[in-house]
Amino acid sequence: MVAEPDGSKDDPEDGTADGSADSTPDGSADGSAGVPEDSPADSPEDRKPVSDEARSAFVPPVGVEQPAPPEEEHPTSEFALPPGLTTEPPAEQEGSAFAPPATYSAKTSPPAFTPAYGVPLVRLSQNAPWQDRMRTMLRLPVGERPVPEATRKEDESGPSVPRVLDLTLRIGELLLAGGEGAEDVEAAMFAICRSYGLDRVEPTVTFTLLSVTYQPSLVDDPITANRTVRRRGTDYTRLAAVYTLLADINARAHEVTPEEAYGRLAEIRRNRHPYPGWVLTAAAGVLAGAASVLLGGGPTVFFVAALGAVLGDRLAWLFAGRGMPEFYQFLVAAMPPAAMGVLLTMLHADLRPSAVITGGLFALIPGRALVAAVQDGLTGFYITASARLLEVAYFFVAIVVGVLSVLYIAVQFDAQLNPEGALHAVERPVTQILASMVLCATFAILLQQSRATVLFATLNGGVAWVIYASIAVTADGSTVMATAVAAGLVGLFGQLIARYEHTSSLPYVTAAIGPLLPGSATYFGVLAIAQNNLDQGFASLAKAAALALAIAIGVNLGGELARLFMQAPGAAAARRAAKRTRGF
Repeated sequence: MVAEPDGSKDDPEDGTADGSADSTPDGSADGSAGVPEDSPADSPEDRKPVSDEARSAFVPPVGVEQPAPPEEEHPTSEFALPPGLTTEPPAEQEGSAFAPPATYSAKTSPPAFTPAYGVPLVRLSQNAPWQDRMRTMLRLPVGERPVPEATRKEDESGPSVPRVLDLTLRIGELLLAGGEGAEDVEAAMFAICRSYGLDRVEPTVTFTLLSVTYQPSLVDDPITANRTVRRRGTDYTRLAAVYTLLADINARAHEVTPEEAYGRLAEIRRNRHPYPGWVLTAAAGVLAGAASVLLGGGPTVFFVAALGAVLGDRLAWLFAGRGMPEFYQFLVAAMPPAAMGVLLTMLHADLRPSAVITGGLFALIPGRALVAAVQDGLTGFYITASARLLEVAYFFVAIVVGVLSVLYIAVQFDAQLNPEGALHAVERPVTQILASMVLCATFAILLQQSRATVLFATLNGGVAWVIYASIAVTADGSTVMATAVAAGLVGLFGQLIARYEHTSSLPYVTAAIGPLLPGSATYFGVLAIAQNNLDQGFASLAKAAALALAIAIGVNLGGELARLFMQAPGAAAARRAAKRTRGF
């Protein structure tokens, strides 16, 4: 067969000039030169030209090899490992959903994590007092609290949740009404719930409201119960009985069911006060007489001050029986001691009227509420602390109004009230130490303490007065500093003996701060205001407030020092508190 000379046997419209559809094995461009002569002719559809839109602009022509990319422009992922770096082999699966990743190392973790080596595991020591263990739990974030221990109850289903929450609120009400701090009340409530198997609970304590929330799981609805504290009373014997019940609930050696706890709680509520009313009235009189002796008074001053305090106490009881608010009870209780002092002045007796009036104020100054208020503020319960401080302020105002009313009437009758006669210090060490111990013992009786705690509170108060007199009188130091140091020792000793007895520290602390209360500064401030010396009066009242705060801060600091040197409840993380906010 002879081909035509120009090789145009195929019409251009019938061929595939671009070679995109019918390229030959030898890679010819036009697809006609390499076709054998005996090959069959293409169909009209196969010979139809292909448009440019059906081809990619980046496809190279047939027969042209695609050039290799430059060495420095290899396409790669930004997550690809650089050459020469190998990954660690995956760790064996331990079956825990909370196991760290295989490539994670605590030692090489970024410094942005806090702490850099992970959160330490908290293990609570069972030998530490339950108050410290529960306080440690409350100060930890929820995610860092240790795994709850197995329930100690025989019944696997556990007690009824509403019943446990109600028992928790009732015990917390007794503690808060008895003057316990908000943090200690929360620790007690948390301990009760945790003892009965309710681990995911959040107790909340304010001045008049208690609430506790329990969430069974992350997908279940929470259960919340609350209780309002409407009445407050001072009975440290009842408070000690509640702490005994709490210790039995939290002890492993005891098995206190909710029914048994309810029975013991009802028995605690039904218990009568350890001292009758006439003993309390006599104790108020002896307290005022002992305080007047501390300030330099003699036997006559002692009896006059005691008589004024007894009359004031009876008036307060009368107003309380009529349903009058506490403000008016404090107001009328402060008037008879002031009247006795004015009477001695008008009789021109060579006595110390200021000691009579000041002694009568010692039984009225709310030292217990003040210590609790400052303690709540230092531990972060600012709402409760503000409410307690407002209550203390109202009581102070009531005392000032009562004394000021009597003094203003005395000034109108030209009574020569001279505050300078009681400003000089009187050094009678033996007499004053004995008077301070008598004051503490009678103060403990007024607080309805058990007879077993009165002795230690008396000795603690005597030591506090020795420290105060050594700094303020003998060494002529600052009275505020002397008060703070003496109150710190009171708090330290009280906290130590309370941890040894597994009870509250209030019976060992509150009565012991009696000799340190700012009765003289309060009286002199009120007297200066009555004599129109406003600057001097407000300065003296400010000094009284400073002394009161020094007592409260000293007691709290002493308690914290006692916990600091005791056995830590956590093996890896001790009693954590909130971090400093740095002003923002």
